[in-house]
Amino acid sequence: MSSSGRRADPPPAVGGPSLAEVLGGRTGALDASAAPVAFVAGVGIADVAGSTSVLLWGGGAALAVGAAVGGFRLLRGRRPAAVLAGMLGVAVAVLVALYTGRAVDFFLLQIVANAASALAWTVSIAVRWPLLGLVVGTALGQRTRWRRDPDLLRGYRRASWVWVGQYVVRLLVFVPLYLANAVYALGVARVVLTWPLVLASLLLSWPVLRRALPAGHPGLLHPRVPDPDAGPPYSGPGHQT
Repeated sequence: MSSSGRRADPPPAVGGPSLAEVLGGRTGALDASAAPVAFVAGVGIADVAGSTSVLLWGGGAALAVGAAVGGFRLLRGRRPAAVLAGMLGVAVAVLVALYTGRAVDFFLLQIVANAASALAWTVSIAVRWPLLGLVVGTALGQRTRWRRDPDLLRGYRRASWVWVGQYVVRLLVFVPLYLANAVYALGVARVVLTWPLVLASLLLSWPVLRRALPAGHPGLLHPRVPDPDAGPPYSGPGHQT
């Protein structure tokens, strides 16, 4: 506060940086599409060649591309844990398809992951710990300070519904295609509903979050929380500053 002797933060534009600026998002989504595309391409080549090892062709292509993308991202400075997690996901998807003997089951892990994500985001909103706030707060180095700002908490809860929607949209497309054993259509849907949908979620959730903030709110970078040096917060209209 002004009487504490500290210089006030410079007033940023309402809302601060956009979610797209904070989270990025498209690069990771593009990486996630590479292995499924390679799998479907491998299956298609094997079909055309009349090979009886369709799953080996598809699985081998997916693993090779997944490893290549992971190696490239390591060279670009991505954390090894994130790269290994992506490669592990590809390996598990290939193993599931090999175990069941059905190429379409390569996409089963993705379907389960989307269902689990939709549920997790919905629960986080209900318990007032919206995952969007946790992700953005971590990216900005704020930890959970944003939860002490009622306006930001409300904004993150509302904007999190946009991300629930993206998982639901994928499920509405993926599940019928999976049940129809439509491997090639699933491959196309996997690409179309990955980075374009992530980008749409970034673009849509940002105005939802901004509209939840009152005029004059300093934005994402500056949660309005009680000053620990100013005594008990909200002690009434006559409290000292």
